[in-house]
Amino acid sequence: MKKIIILLMFLSVNFSYSQENVQSNISGNLAFDAKIILQEYQSVETAPLNLQQSSDKKSPILAGLFSVLVPGSGELYADEYWKAAIFGVLEAGLITAAIVYNNKGDSKTDEFENYADNVSDNSGWSVVRYAQWINQYKDKNIQINPDQNLKPWQRVSWEELNSVEREIQGFSHTLAPHGEQQYYEMIGKYHQFSPGWWDFNGGSNNSEISPAFRYYSGLRGDANNFYNLSTAAVIGIYINHFLSGLDAVWSAVQFNKNLAVKVRMDSYQLTDKTEFFPAVYLKYNL
Repeated sequence: MKKIIILLMFLSVNFSYSQENVQSNISGNLAFDAKIILQEYQSVETAPLNLQQSSDKKSPILAGLFSVLVPGSGELYADEYWKAAIFGVLEAGLITAAIVYNNKGDSKTDEFENYADNVSDNSGWSVVRYAQWINQYKDKNIQINPDQNLKPWQRVSWEELNSVEREIQGFSHTLAPHGEQQYYEMIGKYHQFSPGWWDFNGGSNNSEISPAFRYYSGLRGDANNFYNLSTAAVIGIYINHFLSGLDAVWSAVQFNKNLAVKVRMDSYQLTDKTEFFPAVYLKYNL
């Protein structure tokens, strides 16, 4: 605890108490005159002093709003510099993490989509191979365009394919249109679509998982992990704003409590009079 006493001598107010102040009230009775003199002295000593109190208080509401908008700014306003630095650095780190991991997720998504769409005899996932497997082992007749210059997803009617999938016992899904998020999820998640991979050799057993299926699923898993980390960072940003707002309110309240301004009159007794001067006592609890 530190006490700082500032004597405002330049604002000195000289109150004199002398025999002349009470001369007219003196009666000659010692007890009565002593009482009169004491009353006069106390009236002067306790006279109110119109000095302006310190206005260096912090608004908790304003501090909270500052930090909700920009974490750390409310703490800076409340003179909590270390806290301001902590919330500010945390905010910058979370924003950076959200952006970096989201970009990594996008990059990994492009990678697994390109891996699936790069269709040839020894790569990718083909809806043509999938439809051919259904025709062979499920005794169906899905029409396939023989023009090999077209992309596989352009050679098969999706309406016909989905209709056949609904008829086959044991098939729980209908393939989403090519290019949709569900399309890329299904071909690397459900065994039903295993025959579409270039290295599938399970015959009629489409539950067999090919190496390409596993590799593709791993790429998708990596992408999802990156997106999850980005989402966690975004949630952290919201939490950081909320906590910084609460802390800023608390910091402003504590600032106002710790700064106590006490203004009073000090007296100095001389032989025939009493001198009064204003003194400001600042008490700050560390």
